[in-house]
Amino acid sequence: MSVFVRRTGMVLLMAVAGSLLSACSPDAAQGQGTAGAPAAQEMAWDALVPKEWDPTQRYRNISLEALRDNDPRAIQMLDEMRAVWDNAPVNVALDGKPATLSGFVVPLDAAQDGIREFLLVPYFGACIHTPPPPANQIVHVIAPAPVKGLHAMDTVRVSGTLKAARYASADMGVSGYEIASAAVERVAVTQGP
Repeated sequence: MSVFVRRTGMVLLMAVAGSLLSACSPDAAQGQGTAGAPAAQEMAWDALVPKEWDPTQRYRNISLEALRDNDPRAIQMLDEMRAVWDNAPVNVALDGKPATLSGFVVPLDAAQDGIREFLLVPYFGACIHTPPPPANQIVHVIAPAPVKGLHAMDTVRVSGTLKAARYASADMGVSGYEIASAAVERVAVTQGP
């Protein structure tokens, strides 16, 4: 099985895991929030993706299973897909709207007093253990003050005004959205019965 197929499959499986975050109830929140952000109903991650965007369309007639890991066509397709994902369009109807999203923290800065700037991603391991998701599935978050005790891959709920704004981290990926002056609260993920 090719690297492209394995990585794409892993990303899709991880996206399903990320969607489980919507099951986190507000009662599970352990507040370290920041006051002042507009209140908004929790938004689903797929709302950030324009309905007409389909990055896999060009690969539907290709037998990915036939490609080997070292096949130049597989490597080229993976590079092309990464470029498409990094330039993924955003849902412009959401620009400037109040939003609340739950996701995982990918720190961009870390100091003794906490993390102030991070990428919010929809599934565990994104940008760190797996390739970054499309830009329209990454939100650049800037808190007004460092959030104490926050670590990589912690689950948080972020509220604020969603802006369509690109941010490229050399190591972690490209985001298509930003929430500045964000209210950030930790979310305790509970296991099923």
